[in-house]
Amino acid sequence: MQERKYHAYTLHNYKQIPQIQALTKDQLEAIEVVGRVLPFKSNNYVVEELIDWNNIPDDPIFTLTFPRKEMLSKTHYNAILSLLQAGADEETIRNKAQEIRLELNPNPANQQHNVPVMDKIKLHGIQHKYRETVLFFPSQGQTCHAYCTFCFRWPQFSGMNELKFAMKEADLLHKYLLKHPKVTDVLFTGGDPLTATAKILSAYIEPLLGEEFSHIRNIRIGSKTLAYWPYRFLTDKDADDLLALFEKVTKAGKHLAFQAHFNHPIELSTDVVKQAIRKIKNTGAQIRTQSPLLRHINNQWETWAQLWREQVSLGLIPYYMFIARDTGAKPFFEVPLKKAWDIYRKAYSNVSGICRTVRGPSMSASPGKIQLLGVAEVKGEKVFVLRFLQCRNPNLVDIPFFAKYDPKVTWFDQLQPAFGEEAFFFREQLPKEKEETFLWE
Repeated sequence: MQERKYHAYTLHNYKQIPQIQALTKDQLEAIEVVGRVLPFKSNNYVVEELIDWNNIPDDPIFTLTFPRKEMLSKTHYNAILSLLQAGADEETIRNKAQEIRLELNPNPANQQHNVPVMDKIKLHGIQHKYRETVLFFPSQGQTCHAYCTFCFRWPQFSGMNELKFAMKEADLLHKYLLKHPKVTDVLFTGGDPLTATAKILSAYIEPLLGEEFSHIRNIRIGSKTLAYWPYRFLTDKDADDLLALFEKVTKAGKHLAFQAHFNHPIELSTDVVKQAIRKIKNTGAQIRTQSPLLRHINNQWETWAQLWREQVSLGLIPYYMFIARDTGAKPFFEVPLKKAWDIYRKAYSNVSGICRTVRGPSMSASPGKIQLLGVAEVKGEKVFVLRFLQCRNPNLVDIPFFAKYDPKVTWFDQLQPAFGEEAFFFREQLPKEKEETFLWE
C-alpha cells in the first residue's frame, strides 16, 4: 500500500478543506467560536473517507470531529462571538475561553484524586483508581489524530496545563509498578498513546516484559487510532516497528489488550481500517471496543446493534457502552439514563450471544464504574437498579443497589437513594472524595 501522509486540520487551516466551502455562514461561525473553547482537530482521512459532506450538519462523523454551535451554552457562545466581532486581541479571547472552560467541569469524577504519591512526589502521569489497574499517560501521547467533540479529557488539549496528566519518565512508572505487586494491568492512555513513536512506546513497554514485572499480566492500549488514522498500522514510517512491539509483548506471554474506540459503524466501513485490524490481530493482540452513548451520533438502538455485529464480524470484542461524562459539551450529547438503558437493552436483545460480551450502560463516576441494570418496582416504588463494575473499594463490586427513578437524570451524581435513605450504602466505605487521594498499598 502506498504511504498516506497524515495532514491535520485545526482552527488555523480548516478552510483549506475543499468541502468546507459548502457550509453555511452560521456553521462556519460556530467552528470559529466553539473551536476557541473546546479542542478542534480533524485530519485528511476523516475528512475524505468518513464524513458524508452531503449530510451536514447531521453526519455523525462531522458532529464527532467538528464544532457545532449547540456544543456551548448561548451565554458562553455569545461571549466569544462578541469578542471576535469586536476584533479583540488573542490574549483577551484566550482569557475568556479559559474562564468558560473552568465552568465546564474540566476535571470530572475527581480524577485528581486518582494521582498516586511515591516518595512524597505526586506522579501526575499516573492514575491508580482501581487496585489491579494503573493508567499511564505518556507525555509524548498527549494528542490525538483527531479530537472527539465529546472528549472528557479535553482540558489536556486546551492549554489547561494545571489539569494535564502526563509523564516523560519511564523509570518512575516502572519504579511505581515494582512497589505495587497487586497491579496486574497497565493501561497506556492519553490523549492517544499511539501518536507516540514505536521507539518511545518501546521504552515504556519493553521493560515490563522482564521477570521482575511478572505480576503485570495485561498491557492495555486505549486508542482511537484505528478509527481516525488506521494508516498508523499500515504505511506510517514505523508501522512495522509498532506491530513488532505488539508481537514482542504477546510472545513474552503477556496479554496485549487493544482497547479501540469506535463510536459509529461508519468508522468500521473502510478497507483500510479492516486491513489495520487484521494486522493488529496477527500480532496476537486482542481488540476490545468501547464507546459512549451520544445524542446526535449514536443514540439509536439500531446503530449500536449494527456496531456490535460489525465488530464481532471483524474479530473484535464489544466491551463497554458508556454514558457520556459530565464535562465539556455534555448537554449537547447527554441522554437520560432511562433512555440509555432502553437503547442498550433493545440493541442487546437484537444481537447474537457472541456480541453480548458488552457491558453497559456504564458511568465512570468518582466512586467507580457504575452499571445501570434496569428499572424495577420494589415495595411499590419505581427504582433504578445499579451495581459497581469497578470501585475504589473492590469489596463493593457487583452488589446491587437502588436509586429513585427519575426519567430525566443523565448522570450518577443526579441520582437519589431509594426508599427514603439519606445516602447510598457505600458512602461510608469510600474515601472522602473532596479531601483525599486514595492510596493503594
